[in-house]
Amino acid sequence: MKKLSVSLSGHQTSISLEQEFIDELHKISKAENKSVASIIESIDDQRTPETNLSSAIRVWILKKRLA
Repeated sequence: MKKLSVSLSGHQTSISLEQEFIDELHKISKAENKSVASIIESIDDQRTPETNLSSAIRVWILKKRLA
């Protein structure tokens, strides 16, 4: 597990993800010409309150890669 630090809605937060998911997140951000923070903020806005942000990111990446 690695920590990924990003600013979401004006405050710093750390997200724990496996390196493979961090790598994929960076690949997607580059391909879509978006910042990692903006992608994570979008995922955060769409997730349900009971869903952990790290889990939501993993599922989002998986769905993105399977599409």
